[in-house]
Amino acid sequence: MRVLLVAVLVASLASCTAPAGDSPPVIVPKGPGEQAATVAPEDVGTDRWSAPSEADLKYVASMIEHHRQALVMSALAPERASNETVKGLASRIHDTQGPEIGAMEQWRRQFAEQAPAHGHRGELPHVDHRSMPGMATDEQLAALRAARGPEFDRLFLQLMIAHHEGALTMANELLASGSDVRVEEMANDVVASQSDEIARMRAITIP
Repeated sequence: MRVLLVAVLVASLASCTAPAGDSPPVIVPKGPGEQAATVAPEDVGTDRWSAPSEADLKYVASMIEHHRQALVMSALAPERASNETVKGLASRIHDTQGPEIGAMEQWRRQFAEQAPAHGHRGELPHVDHRSMPGMATDEQLAALRAARGPEFDRLFLQLMIAHHEGALTMANELLASGSDVRVEEMANDVVASQSDEIARMRAITIP
């Protein structure tokens, strides 16, 4: 029995001290329909670059524009809204989504910088803003700009709830098809913050 234990201990020590190159590669799953990548054991847990999926790129490009419209809408509230809760919510949306745009733009810059060095062309997808769920039309934005008082409050809540619901649709689609961890974290943040804000907006009563 003692000989057996010694043999097991020696084998364990040998495996711990074996060169990294002798260890089998780690398989990293990608998005649906994409071939899995192999990563050397020493690269696991590091910031080793891997190309994001088309779903990641499309989501970030779309959500930047989606957030920008929310900033336009929320910036109208201080001078036009009469309900203090609406004003506070609009301020929160503006303060939250501005930094989120900055984070997404930084991610895009890093992708554009790193892609050519890894044999990727670094092309960003074209996004049809009109096709994004929840986006207010030009006519709806014009009506919001023209409204004042309770009329503004009601229209703002109507448009922003629809806008947030569209963002949830986009985020959930990304979580089902994306592959980049940072983009998934951003999508999870959208789901958490905007689900809470939808509940707050639905609870507001405008006489």
